[in-house]
Amino acid sequence: MRILVLGGSWFLGRAVARDALDRGWEVTVFHRGRSGTAPAGVRTVHGDRTVAADLARLAGAGRWDAVVDTSASEMAPRDVLAGARLLSPVAERYVYVSTVNVYRGWPGEPVTEDAVVLDGPPDADAGYGLLPAGPDGAAWHYGRQKAGAERAVVAAFGEDRAVVLRPGVILGPGEYVGRLPWWLNRAARGGRMLAPGAPDRTVQPVDVRDVATFALDRGTAGGGGPYNCVAPAGRDTMSDFLTACVTATGGDAELIWAPDRLLLDHDVRQWTELPLWRTEPGTWQVDATRARTAGLLCRPLAETVADTWAWLRAGGKPVEHPRRTEHGIAPEKEAAVLSALGR
Repeated sequence: MRILVLGGSWFLGRAVARDALDRGWEVTVFHRGRSGTAPAGVRTVHGDRTVAADLARLAGAGRWDAVVDTSASEMAPRDVLAGARLLSPVAERYVYVSTVNVYRGWPGEPVTEDAVVLDGPPDADAGYGLLPAGPDGAAWHYGRQKAGAERAVVAAFGEDRAVVLRPGVILGPGEYVGRLPWWLNRAARGGRMLAPGAPDRTVQPVDVRDVATFALDRGTAGGGGPYNCVAPAGRDTMSDFLTACVTATGGDAELIWAPDRLLLDHDVRQWTELPLWRTEPGTWQVDATRARTAGLLCRPLAETVADTWAWLRAGGKPVEHPRRTEHGIAPEKEAAVLSALGR
């Protein structure tokens, strides 16, 4: 098999390239060469996806059984469309990594692949959707951009040759956003550790390696369509997650649970100051039955946590990314909330 990975030098793209190499496949990686390094053994083509000449040079570099696109997270739909159109004659299938943010109802309500997807034309520029259209204008902008990019891929490859993956939170070794690394480092510091919301609240993060495997499997199988790529709803809880962090680090952290209302009263930012904490009822109610039926296997959450800690302890450093600075609550603010709990 011959695979083209758009990205391939960090986190999910690198995991896809590694998995394909382990299968004995021929792997081409296309990236700018500015962040991370591609795994040894791949064929590297450097270029910028927004530069027409670079895309044309890539298209002329071969023919592939599948393209796996992991690098369009902040790319305008029209740029995705331009690249997909050039690659359509030289690739059999296209796997585009999208997000659950494309659903109009998420995170306010549970969603399946049949839920309404936000508007977003396949030829939209980066400014499309900037005006607030809901309670979170930025999220709607991001969701509309990704929805437009999904439509761009389908427009270029057709419904039978285009696969769309919609993960929620992706964790694992190499994570650049900083959600799990922050919790692990906080657990390692020990002491009274603020735990958000209800201990039994479901969470559905998925391991980066499991998404990579599923992307390759779907890229070389028949049929297209969307797949929600999340862990099974109800399998893991916030308590499971934080307990795994404490266990993996071997620290003496004591989990002190604070109810949602108290955290909100102290202006704790959801999703970032205490990563994975969010009160909207649909956040962790994403149905992934279709993906599991098609072969998505999700390893135990505790394994993801332990492997990420091992990676950090071995000197693993994520690619520099501005989103990482958004995550984590300041020690003094954590102490204030703990004091309000009387602990």
